[in-house]
Amino acid sequence: MKPYIIFERRAICYSQPMHAPATLPPIEPQLLMLAYRSGIFPMSDRRDDPDIFWIEPRIRAILPLDGFHLSRSLARTLRRGRYRVTCNHAFSAVMEACAAPREGESESWISHRIQDSYERLNALGHAHSIECWADSPDGGERLVGGLYGVQFDRAFCGESMFSRASDASKVALAWLVAALREGGASVLDCQFMTEHLSSLGATEISQKRYLGLLRAAQDDTLASAGKGARRDPLPLPEAYASLLSEASSEGLSSSPGKLIAQRLTQTS
Repeated sequence: MKPYIIFERRAICYSQPMHAPATLPPIEPQLLMLAYRSGIFPMSDRRDDPDIFWIEPRIRAILPLDGFHLSRSLARTLRRGRYRVTCNHAFSAVMEACAAPREGESESWISHRIQDSYERLNALGHAHSIECWADSPDGGERLVGGLYGVQFDRAFCGESMFSRASDASKVALAWLVAALREGGASVLDCQFMTEHLSSLGATEISQKRYLGLLRAAQDDTLASAGKGARRDPLPLPEAYASLLSEASSEGLSSSPGKLIAQRLTQTS
């Protein structure tokens, strides 16, 4: 498995870059959130690049929250509790891992400026991470997988994910899907299709259709969010905590992954 897998950012539509000195501050949170609410997101050409490109894909990848493909092997990994899963415990470390260059590549689209921008969003409660931890030889724990993204209303826009151990990124994504369903979300945006995401149930739609789903996800009415959705969607950390609480009430505190596998098996 590659060191990390991006909710892929391959150029389809570019605007002109915002040329800037290396000391330019992070993107303003209001501008960044407006872009996401409009179906647009930023990227850079390299880690130390101060320039920002705004991208609006013609074809969008989404992962239907009721269509996650849970393989038998992944279900076993979840049930056995191979990894300890947390939410927002190591946002910056997840971004650092996602920014590490892929095998055979020397640059990352996650520039320092972009990382600073999303860390600000995280501090404001608009960006979140899921982390997977495994035992380390020194008796502690090490970060072996995770993902991060931007959340608003009933939408979650996945940015990047990484894996340093077998199935770690898949476990993180499984927890994300379960938590988003728990919290009443309706859209999980993957931005661009990859073979990895396709194997997990992601599908491609037109940008026009995506914008329609995005508008519905920002509508306050229960009807627009779909049958069974919460009137007030939960932020990812609260939805994650709700899952842990339910696992505890069912006697699964030592292995909450069993609850996740059970939830996802019902719709796989």
